[in-house]
Amino acid sequence: MAEQNPQVMLETSMGNINIELFKEKAPITVRNFLSYVKDGHYNGLIFHRVIKDFMVQGGGMNENMEVKKPKFAIKNEATNGLLNKRGTLAMARTSVVDSATCQFFINTVDNAFLDHKGKRDEDYGYCVFGQVLEGMEVVDQIRGVKTGNKNGHSDVPVEPVFIISARLIELEV
Repeated sequence: MAEQNPQVMLETSMGNINIELFKEKAPITVRNFLSYVKDGHYNGLIFHRVIKDFMVQGGGMNENMEVKKPKFAIKNEATNGLLNKRGTLAMARTSVVDSATCQFFINTVDNAFLDHKGKRDEDYGYCVFGQVLEGMEVVDQIRGVKTGNKNGHSDVPVEPVFIISARLIELEV
């Protein structure tokens, strides 16, 4: 029997989101994400960027839009064949291919333009490393919140949407 993928429960101020992580397809990314989960990094942070027909992003800032210091940047595993479809989790990054640290996003629609298309920086894509198993209705609630500008950032929820906790779910074997 194949070993089960790890699952993480994101408890948010709008409800729970159960996430499955694809450790075979994105081992570096999953190990990185789980290290932040185990350290309690995400607890108390917010979804700081919400664009209804795109994605909801979190994992890096508190409600005052202050960045929580990440660890090191990781290798981009966007070549893993996974696509940025509605309900998948991917790593946020800068224009630098291998710059992802702790911020992640959940695709609220199919975002094919984020998929890996080639070796050039602009074609490299964003690494999908998980998917929402349960709680997509919570993601849909989050994507529908009113947003505005705050401390130089746009698309910020007017009422903060908190990640109360992120924890590894112990699976029955």
